[in-house]
Amino acid sequence: MSHLMNTYARLPVAFTHGNGSRVTDTEGRVYLDAMSGIAVSTLGHNHPELVAAIAAQAGRLLHTSNLYRIPQQEELADKLAGLAGMDEVFFCNSGCEANEAAIKLARFYGHQRNVDSPTIVVMEKAFHGRTMATLSATGNRKTQAGFEPLVSGFVRVPYNDLEAVRAIAEHNKNVVAVMLEILQGEGGIHEADIAYQRGLRALCDEQGWLLICDEVQCGMGRTGKWFGFQHSGIRPDIVTLAKGLAGGVPIGACITAGRAAGLFKPGNHGSTFGGNQLATTAALTTIAVIEKESLIAKAEMIGRRIRDGLAEALAGAAGVVEIRGQGLMIGIELDRPCGELVTRALAAGLLINVTAERVVRLLPCLTFTEDDANELVSRLATLLCDYLAS
Repeated sequence: MSHLMNTYARLPVAFTHGNGSRVTDTEGRVYLDAMSGIAVSTLGHNHPELVAAIAAQAGRLLHTSNLYRIPQQEELADKLAGLAGMDEVFFCNSGCEANEAAIKLARFYGHQRNVDSPTIVVMEKAFHGRTMATLSATGNRKTQAGFEPLVSGFVRVPYNDLEAVRAIAEHNKNVVAVMLEILQGEGGIHEADIAYQRGLRALCDEQGWLLICDEVQCGMGRTGKWFGFQHSGIRPDIVTLAKGLAGGVPIGACITAGRAAGLFKPGNHGSTFGGNQLATTAALTTIAVIEKESLIAKAEMIGRRIRDGLAEALAGAAGVVEIRGQGLMIGIELDRPCGELVTRALAAGLLINVTAERVVRLLPCLTFTEDDANELVSRLATLLCDYLAS
């Protein structure tokens, strides 16, 4: 009997090692990994430069806490601020912690403007985490069920509906921020329209609100730019990152600019582990490899190859609703629940995921090759056609 708490419906497989886009299980079977640890293993598995950097840093110093300066943290903050065109960075350990920091910042901002009950506009089908505040911001009743009372201070609107947000502005004077996933991951790979993003930015400026962009899953080059918001040319007040930032080492970041910069002072927020030497070294190395190997342009190119290949292979297949996404964040929506495709794919040596019940989600590493893409298209198209015909 396992003493693990039963919080995951785990698949019946365990992996011992990986290389690039492949992982090997305890029986020696090799799988093509189209999930990269849920968008975490940015450089794939066992990237030599990341492995060497982590090993070297582990041999020097793992952690000292934020009671002291951490030069790697300062360097990483400078790098992220430069890439995002923003001002300040707070480091934590996960996406939900980054989003918690963003929520706290928004409330702090509201109170400084004499708003007694600061409210954040959030979206339907959103997923921001599983802590109490981020769970409350999440737009999934199934995820929230059993954890009431939820945290107050959130008002929900449909995704990609600017007029709904305008209506909130007319009637709710407690709003201080809008929280948006540029590309919804858990919600089914839905992309915020360019006009919608620009409209939200303009509305937030008009109302004096903060615009928070949750890029925990879509950030760090996955969409074909460093950050998803860069496709629309806007600059948020707050951006949150985590999954792909350090290639597999836990880290989160909350990046601020404009009205959101300079708000927190010592004692307002903190993290014991956040931005320690090991995590920030891994993140700096991940960024350096992305730049050196031109992986952002590659993500856009390989992602388009996968989407186009699937569109061609599945043309006319009854049951395929839409193939969508940006870069290496891809969803194939079917007209029926398809959770069993995950186990079928596993049996066929392919790691995929199903989210929102009917959307096959693909999140390959940024080092995915053309051969990997062709193999993924061929094998997945066969699986989907067989499933839809059964």
